[in-house]
Amino acid sequence: MNKTTRFYYPDFVTGRIRKIKSKLVKSLRLALCFLLALICTVNSPVLARVVTPTQTAQVTSTISLVEQGKALYDRGRFAEAVQILQQVAQEYQQKGENLRLAATLSNLSLAYQQIGAWQQAQQAITDSLNLLEGKEQNPQVLAQSLDIQGRLQLATGKPEAALSTWQRTAKIYQQTKNFNGEVRSQINQAQAWRTQGFYRRAVKVLLEVRQKLQSQPDSLEKAVGLRSLGDALMVAGNLMDSRTTLVESLEVAKRLAIPEEVAASYFSLGNNARAKLQISEAINYYQQTVATSPSPLTKIQAQINHLSLLLDNEKFTEVAALIPAIQAQINQFPPSRAAIYAEINFAQSLMKLTSSENQGQNKNVPSAPSTQDVAKLLATTIQQARSLDDKRAEAYAILSLGTLYEQNQQWSEANSLTQQALILAQASNASDIIYRLQWQLGRLMWEQKDISGAIAAYDAAVESLKSLRTDLVAVNQDVQFNFRDSVEPIYRQSVELLLSSQPEKVNEKILDKARQRIEALQLAELDNFFREACLQGEVVLLDQVVDQDNPTAAILYPIILPNQIQVIVKIPHKPLQRYSTNVKQTEVDKVLSELRNNLVRPTASKTIKTQSKQIYDWLIKPIESELAASGVKTLVFVPDGLLRNLPLGALYDGKQYLIEKYAIALSVGLQLLDPKPLQRGDLRALTAGLTQPPPNYPNFAPLPAIKSEMDSIASAGVSITSLFDQQFTREALEKKVNTAPFNVVHLATHGQFSSRAENTFILAADGPINVTQFDTLLRSREQIRPSAVELLVLSACQTAAGDNRAALGLAGAAVRAGARSTVASLWQIDDESTALLVGDFYRELKNNNITKAEALRRAQLKLLHHPNYSAPSYWSAYVLIGNWL
Repeated sequence: MNKTTRFYYPDFVTGRIRKIKSKLVKSLRLALCFLLALICTVNSPVLARVVTPTQTAQVTSTISLVEQGKALYDRGRFAEAVQILQQVAQEYQQKGENLRLAATLSNLSLAYQQIGAWQQAQQAITDSLNLLEGKEQNPQVLAQSLDIQGRLQLATGKPEAALSTWQRTAKIYQQTKNFNGEVRSQINQAQAWRTQGFYRRAVKVLLEVRQKLQSQPDSLEKAVGLRSLGDALMVAGNLMDSRTTLVESLEVAKRLAIPEEVAASYFSLGNNARAKLQISEAINYYQQTVATSPSPLTKIQAQINHLSLLLDNEKFTEVAALIPAIQAQINQFPPSRAAIYAEINFAQSLMKLTSSENQGQNKNVPSAPSTQDVAKLLATTIQQARSLDDKRAEAYAILSLGTLYEQNQQWSEANSLTQQALILAQASNASDIIYRLQWQLGRLMWEQKDISGAIAAYDAAVESLKSLRTDLVAVNQDVQFNFRDSVEPIYRQSVELLLSSQPEKVNEKILDKARQRIEALQLAELDNFFREACLQGEVVLLDQVVDQDNPTAAILYPIILPNQIQVIVKIPHKPLQRYSTNVKQTEVDKVLSELRNNLVRPTASKTIKTQSKQIYDWLIKPIESELAASGVKTLVFVPDGLLRNLPLGALYDGKQYLIEKYAIALSVGLQLLDPKPLQRGDLRALTAGLTQPPPNYPNFAPLPAIKSEMDSIASAGVSITSLFDQQFTREALEKKVNTAPFNVVHLATHGQFSSRAENTFILAADGPINVTQFDTLLRSREQIRPSAVELLVLSACQTAAGDNRAALGLAGAAVRAGARSTVASLWQIDDESTALLVGDFYRELKNNNITKAEALRRAQLKLLHHPNYSAPSYWSAYVLIGNWL
């Protein structure tokens, strides 16, 4: 069960129980106080107290049923809770107790939502609100029914309606001085804003919530509220603020000496550390959760997270020690969704050990259960889900069992299970499970040579992912989810299926579908990088730009598949075509990695030529004569995999580097936002440079030539507004962005691009400016000055060492800045040669009617022909991303 979706327990019920069963209430109250939502679910506040002259025996009977419903709901037995709540609703209806009936119907809607019965959930909440609207005797009941309506609206794809509903509840809570309800409504509003794409607004609301909670005295509400806020910030990708907030929650819980809350904060901190790849810290928090929590289920959930973390990092000795401890407890819990999900997640971890690719390591884990043991565990979870009539949990369990049969190549059984689970998941509207089942079905059909069926299944999975786009990063945390395991392969395998399974049938329509699929992957990767759907707005296909606006450019889509490199090419006014080279991905990745490592070494020119010639032969040679015959002057690459870490202008044909023949640009996808040529008349640059890094960043060396770099921009005839050294702070930069006239932003300072947003930044005098803060810095200007930033230059930055996907951070920085084009360095180079290149680039851009890509090419060629800087390590570091015009 999603631990954050709680049952609404009316205060008028607890008030009566207090009189009848004071000892019971005392224990219940502690458990039922203010249970906030994580981010996208509504939680259970304590409803307002209503006292009516009902006979004690009658009240006791109905209260007993309410308690049963609450207990069943909290244990994840939602279908049974529905039955009890229906009975309670009938009793209140017969007695004419409309206020209690309204509260019960809202809880009934909540239970219906958990089992995916959306129509019944809508009817229940509509009936509840019809009883409450216009009646002011108890606004708290109305507010909390509206809370549940908001949750239903968000879950059924109506975020604008949900936002309006939660804004209304916040006003009611504010008027009735219900602080807890007001805070809960604000957290819910943040999710509604976020779902609509208003990310800055969402973060602003969450920060307001944090400030409110900090001003409150220690209480259970404050501990839970801070933890919920920390979890919300974590889902939003704001890991630093998330950790700070979770630590505050932990400190409050410790001062209150509530072991359940202390353990819950440890658990969230473990998840936060895991998201930041701080493995030892995450393990420590999970172990503290186990040591602290009085809940056996929480203990086992922490141990299972610990186990999957060990497996991801191939720590098989520790795995061998942990498995028996989990096995001893895993079957001890009464059936509930939370227990079922824990069992499934444990089974999925065990399946990683039994999979063929891990058989070598499996022998190092003598305690690992056999395939039969895993199958038995999953069969038990399926029966438990059926006993609860929980179709979502049943679908998830059957999906996992089908995967196990797939691993064992029992195709018929796997196919039957997958079809069965898909029906259940679709009936429950479980989109996050549906796409995985469609993918599994596609794999099974592919194995059985049903290519058309497999293509249809993969197409369905991609469509499901598209509909899930804004929610994918907030997938239920009870479900094991890893983007590189659960999403990326769908796109890659789909492209492989389209291009390789029936090569004789590949036509232009299929080529177009394949390149769109690769674009969708790049978009999904950026969404996952930022933890939000960050690319919005009207888009224009690049080949339209090529054919109409720049008919001397060709677009190349190199796609790295397990056994081939496939290249799809768009040449102006010609249909798409493709060519392929049979080569293993392992060999490709080896050559690409070695070349990337050598490119930073000025003395490695000979080795660089040999390796870059190999890549040239893969990507360019099959079409080099056609490019020349078509009059192509610019090559636009939509690079895949490790190709994104390379400056493709450094490819070598045996006589010349590619940059000597073509201007080169990179694109993060097949689309550009509002692609237009640069207006040459008046280049105005906002420049910021830092020669001395802050004292607490000793790993970054001084950059003394940045002053001459800034001067070279001015000497090129560009009008500049400058921030230099101590003037260059985040606040000062933001102020200049909002007040100074410019169409170019040039930042000359240390920076790092990483595959993780929290590790992608530029350095200002007062510390790092994270990539997610570019949005605040540059996009806020749009409200004041609608003209776009034509060009962002990130000089002296570098991709993180040892990070094979670091260029994702570079692409992310380009997207986040909202600039039409970005020029950036893949590694830090000699700062004197940088000053020369930058000056030449701006002179070419200012004085000649050429594209940005050609201006960069000419500046790079001047370095290439310079006696001191001819090695590729100097001139090839800079790349152009986005609009090359």
